[in-house]
Amino acid sequence: MKKVAIVGAGIVGATAAYYLSKESDMEVTVFDHGHGQATKAAAGIISPWFSKRRNKAWYKMARLGADFYVDLLADLERSGRKVDFYQRSGVFLLKKDDSKLEELYQLALQRRDESPLIGELAILDQATASNLFPGLEGFERLIYASGGARVDGQLLVSRLLEASQVKVIKKKVSLRPLVSGYQIDNQIFDRVILSTGAWLGHLLEPLGYEVNVRPQKGQLRDYEVDLDMASYPVVMPEGEWDLIPFAGGKLSLGATHENDMGFDLEVDENLLHQMAEAALPYYPILKDAAIYGERVGIRAYTSDFSPFFGQVPELEGIYAASGLGSSGLTTGPIIGYHLAQMLQGRSGVLDPADYPTERYIKQKQS
Repeated sequence: MKKVAIVGAGIVGATAAYYLSKESDMEVTVFDHGHGQATKAAAGIISPWFSKRRNKAWYKMARLGADFYVDLLADLERSGRKVDFYQRSGVFLLKKDDSKLEELYQLALQRRDESPLIGELAILDQATASNLFPGLEGFERLIYASGGARVDGQLLVSRLLEASQVKVIKKKVSLRPLVSGYQIDNQIFDRVILSTGAWLGHLLEPLGYEVNVRPQKGQLRDYEVDLDMASYPVVMPEGEWDLIPFAGGKLSLGATHENDMGFDLEVDENLLHQMAEAALPYYPILKDAAIYGERVGIRAYTSDFSPFFGQVPELEGIYAASGLGSSGLTTGPIIGYHLAQMLQGRSGVLDPADYPTERYIKQKQS
């Protein structure tokens, strides 16, 4: 029986725990500090197909990450679990310069051959769009993709951990290499997954590593409206904020991208107010909507904005992932799945050589 520790129970760690828990020869323990997790404060939009990022490895991961939800949902349903965290209700993409819509439409059309999940694609005028999202205004035309989805990250993590039935220990831990295995919280483990997001350096720096991951603060505001928005598409205008409707009248607005706030988890009402003011011309109903709560999380970024996963250099049996940035709910499940596979000597559809840990985790030169 192999003893496996997973440090960090966000989307990556929870997915890895779920897939490893299916293996009869693995005993999995999850450690989670519980503060600042990016997953809990994520907007949760799954729609990578309009990205114009030039990084081909990133786009491949995001595209396959969106597809992977189909497998994840099927696996959870087979084990009798609810999949109420995911809703494919479509996405609206708005541009300040209307002429860019055609170019993006053509890009998504080309990509639909390898990503049929995109679904129906159309450029809609305001009248047609408002049939799908009543009350939305401030634009002439937008792009609609029926395959865009929204995910409640916190609920997804809960469902994965419930399904895995692993032991979750709520505490901050450190990692100590032994002659054989690794010590965490006075227990000894054969294999370890470090899925602590922006906090990865806190675990590896004491062991003599430099980790190229920085924190980025993100804040969202949740509203309660007197509408059931279950079938409303997600709205992605140009700029920082998106509008994410959920069943039962919950509507999320977010998120900020704050690079100079370190690991600060305080709600900044001023920034959230600015975001709400920017959204009002598009959705005036927000003015009278009740504020239900605010969420703050810390994203992890590398200096070249690329995610990575795989074995930590020179630490056999220790695997890590980080740098998922703003697309953690798109790429997190497929990364967690791949880490679970790597732990067992198996491979998946992504090549770890395209996302090398050694580019971002380096031993300090003494």
